[in-house]
Amino acid sequence: MVTTLYLIRHGETEGSDTKRYKGSIDVPLSEKGIEQVRRTANFIKQHHSIRVSECQSIKNSDTMTLCRFDTVLSAVYCSDLQRATKSAEIIAGQYGLIPIVNAGFRERNFGAWEGLSFTEIRDKDPAEFESWAVNPLKFSPPDGESTIEVKERVITALDNILSSHPPTHPSPSRGEGKGGGENIAIVAHGGVNRIILCHIMGIPLENIFRIEQDFAAVNIIEFWEKYPVVKLLNGGVI
Repeated sequence: MVTTLYLIRHGETEGSDTKRYKGSIDVPLSEKGIEQVRRTANFIKQHHSIRVSECQSIKNSDTMTLCRFDTVLSAVYCSDLQRATKSAEIIAGQYGLIPIVNAGFRERNFGAWEGLSFTEIRDKDPAEFESWAVNPLKFSPPDGESTIEVKERVITALDNILSSHPPTHPSPSRGEGKGGGENIAIVAHGGVNRIILCHIMGIPLENIFRIEQDFAAVNIIEFWEKYPVVKLLNGGVI
């Protein structure tokens, strides 16, 4: 059975009218952000229902077993920053779950650029900002985390979670899998999600900015026994 991951970005935060590198600064969701996440929670629930209906329409029993989906999330994980934990609470509340906080999914520490707007950074460090925009793998924010450092902690956290929710192959004797095949969610940040998606799709980290992650965006990834498949990228309800 397949394990389905809903990888979600938190909702809009207070002060998002100006683009800033908030990074590890602990800012709250805005009222608009709360509403965005509520719509995302409903979108996920609707997706579950659609997948169950699709499976029920399949007549081949072996395919049906592989395609079987629960109608609820088994677990919701999130970054330890409040914009992610609050978003996770809204989503988990639909299923009577309490989010599991994992600091491995915290947004990148942007060092000297934390809290600054893009314009302020360009004025302060024009050459450094241009180098970072062109190649975020080779260049890092001054005194901040490198892309490799962020990847190491993020992918370690992801692998630990997936090992607890592995996909399973149907048992030939029983015609079903033992465990696995769960639906789980991770609520994190734009930069974190981009790194996870690059890792899963084999995209060089130099290209992380080629992947958009809107506020409250949903990415759906199915983990089969041999490889993952990205079913939805930067989706949800606008």
